[in-house]
Amino acid sequence: AVAWTASRNRLRSLESANAVGTTMASDQVMGQGPFDMKYFLSGALAGGICCSITHGGLVPVDVVKTKIQLQPDVYNKGFIGGFGQVIEAEGMNGLLTGLGPTAQGYFIQGWFKFGGVEFFKINITKSVGEQKAWDNRNSIYLASSAMAEFIADIFLCPYEACRIRLVSDPAYADSMVGCASKMMAEQGFVGAFYSGFVPILCKQIPYTMAKFAVQGKAAENIYTALGSSPDKPPAIGNLGVSLASGVVAGGAAAPIFPPAG
Repeated sequence: AVAWTASRNRLRSLESANAVGTTMASDQVMGQGPFDMKYFLSGALAGGICCSITHGGLVPVDVVKTKIQLQPDVYNKGFIGGFGQVIEAEGMNGLLTGLGPTAQGYFIQGWFKFGGVEFFKINITKSVGEQKAWDNRNSIYLASSAMAEFIADIFLCPYEACRIRLVSDPAYADSMVGCASKMMAEQGFVGAFYSGFVPILCKQIPYTMAKFAVQGKAAENIYTALGSSPDKPPAIGNLGVSLASGVVAGGAAAPIFPPAG
């Protein structure tokens, strides 16, 4: 995601340039862009790939966490001991239970979340004007991330339902498709895949709002501290700023995630 950190001086220079007849391309916002379909699709694809890899890589951790939550009387040896208990009961493959739903579900969720945040953020800015958007940038971060996450969770929820069922009962089905078919036959479409929709929203939306708002603020502070801007990158580059601000945002937002999980 592009760090949305144009300065007031940058806005004034753009306004001055426009005043003397210099026209900006319609797909430019705050001197950055172009924000065309390729940009949004690239952001969505990158978000999908990264979410799929990170969440897929943490499946063993999620398996143990879910076991402890669902069967605290059985998995009662703590987090580290839980790994040994899962391996003893189900073998090493037990730690990979739900990998399919997780990797696929979070690819789709990341696609709509990261692509959606950029889409809403840029289009709100175009709608209200650059100066007003800059003055209200934190509100736009929060609104954009909330809307994007809501849409993303519509697609994520069925995959999470399958993942949880497979982790809680590994013998329930031998594949994600088999699990989904059996659940729908037993509970119907809504009961099978969306009975946990509200809890997922309560978990994911506050986390995503905090993450993007903090990342935006952190990126601003990093650019200011380095005396640079997105159009005049510092030595670490815009990617370095994005990574650093992302780490800060992840750490700040992480405490929101577990209680609702």
